[in-house]
Amino acid sequence: MTLPAQIPVKYTEEEAEYLSVRPVVKQTFQLAELVDMILGVTGKDPARVQQILRTGTLVFNFYRYWWTGLDANATELAVELARFPDADPSRPFRAEECSVALLVGKNFLPAHGHVTLPANGIELSRADAGRKRLLSRKTFWDALMVLPQDSVPAYLGYSYLRRADLYMVEISPDQAASLARAAEKLAPRSVRAHLEQISAAARILFLCPRSS
Repeated sequence: MTLPAQIPVKYTEEEAEYLSVRPVVKQTFQLAELVDMILGVTGKDPARVQQILRTGTLVFNFYRYWWTGLDANATELAVELARFPDADPSRPFRAEECSVALLVGKNFLPAHGHVTLPANGIELSRADAGRKRLLSRKTFWDALMVLPQDSVPAYLGYSYLRRADLYMVEISPDQAASLARAAEKLAPRSVRAHLEQISAAARILFLCPRSS
């Protein structure tokens, strides 16, 4: 079966209750749009992508999507997946390309390849953490960027959900405490509200979107 270029899709907000009263929306997706959404859940795992296309249902970003199941053979699916980026461990970490830092605790277990970002981390964008406080010459983002200089970040993989390469550095309790002090001095109020979590951080994930 040849994969269609366009797929009629229905979706609604996902609910925990047995009976949903949310309105159902109908939309036509391009094949690439649907595959892109699936990759955000599965990573580039052909077997799982093939299975989801066949079953015709997916929960993504608090919405449930469904469509008439599609039987994709391995060859045509490989062609479609080739349009999307691959994880590339040879890509060096470049601080200037980093847009987000995610501070996580000891419970986060890094995996290589497709990485699912933890929901309980402290996410800091360059825009927010890079804001200068009054009379300050440095920013909290500057303090975060010192860590990749001290220890070369390990490449974890590529996030299709965030369209970014992921890197990680492990930090000691002393480094975490130092970051908390820097946050108290340099960070905006929204970041200072998380000082306790910052001081308990054990790892920092850096998200670096690809320019091409």
